[in-house]
Amino acid sequence: MVKGKTIEEALKISNAAVAEALGGLPPAKMHCSNLAADALHEAIKNYHEKNAKEQG
Repeated sequence: MVKGKTIEEALKISNAAVAEALGGLPPAKMHCSNLAADALHEAIKNYHEKNAKEQG
């Protein structure tokens, strides 16, 4: 879902968008889509923090 997107576009990917891309999920598995989107957002946050430290 994020391949070829800018960081700003990737940040707009929501838990619901991940679930939709997977063709919908049963309620008991909805947490899986939440983990994917949350991990993506955390990775981008870490990327920004690392770059801020390197730039001074």
